[in-house]
Amino acid sequence: MKEYIEERATLVAQYIIEHNVTVREAAKKFGISKSTIHKDVAERLIQINPALAKEVRKVLDINKSERHIRGGMATKEKYLHMH
Repeated sequence: MKEYIEERATLVAQYIIEHNVTVREAAKKFGISKSTIHKDVAERLIQINPALAKEVRKVLDINKSERHIRGGMATKEKYLHMH
């Protein structure tokens, strides 16, 4: 694996953990796609730094379990502003 990919995966994972952000928010911050972020932290990071991969997985799992709530809140806001 190329060195810059390893560095990016590690940086993104640290950012997600420190700021407790979603994949989408991390992608926006780093200017790369959600798919790339997800591949970096879900697949590549396991080979690079398994301990860091485990930590970022915890944050991603929490985000996944809360996403239906976030979606409902976004819809509620949308309709509040329409009236």
